[in-house]
Amino acid sequence: MEIEFSDKFIRALKNAKRVVVSTGAGVSAESGVSTFRGEDGLWKKFKPEELATYEAFEKNPKLVWEWYQHRRDIINKIKPNPGHYAIVEMARYFKRFHLVTQNVDDLHREAGSNDIIELHGNIKRNRCINCGTLNYEVEFEQIPPRCVCGGKLRPDVIWFGELLPLEALERAEDASKTCDLFFVIGTSGVVQPAASFPIIATRQGAFVVEINIEPTELTFVANEHFHGKSGEILPLIVDKIKTIKEKI
Repeated sequence: MEIEFSDKFIRALKNAKRVVVSTGAGVSAESGVSTFRGEDGLWKKFKPEELATYEAFEKNPKLVWEWYQHRRDIINKIKPNPGHYAIVEMARYFKRFHLVTQNVDDLHREAGSNDIIELHGNIKRNRCINCGTLNYEVEFEQIPPRCVCGGKLRPDVIWFGELLPLEALERAEDASKTCDLFFVIGTSGVVQPAASFPIIATRQGAFVVEINIEPTELTFVANEHFHGKSGEILPLIVDKIKTIKEKI
């Protein structure tokens, strides 16, 4: 695959010092993770209110946990793709770099990204509903599992009707307000508040780049749009960044 980069995009790469990458389900889909709204989306087969609400967890925690353990078993067999690794590499070339994701599959961390702003939580992490303790345990003596304090453990993901974690939201907003280059990758552009971040960035004068297999609600905001898979496009962009940085 070859891409001819525009002069304006090359200038943006050359001048950027503060970069935000915001990823959605499309990035994970390239690794084989089912998308939320796709034809094979998870919620085409199950009612969200039966599995992904706190009320469902309180009513039938065993059912909810069995579902999430099933999802974990699937995700544990899935590996990061070249797009994930390209983002890790990209972070090395900029003074400030923030990775914001709507994905809960933990593939960014597995690829090597650090300090990820997880808007919707992490399916591989557990949280106690009593004391708030977080852990990455995978084997449990009972379902639903219990914390050492005696409280029930739940998957540390954001369920329907729940607020996003305030710290993650504030960090993502601050990064969007202060960046000069913003990549929005593999997202439909309809899920809020993530869909507002590139708009915030462009209002502050940032150069916005969209990478997606099809036009989205955010395409009109982007200064540059690349049509295709992030796993194919991002490595080419990183190669261009390397070339630019070596000349500086």
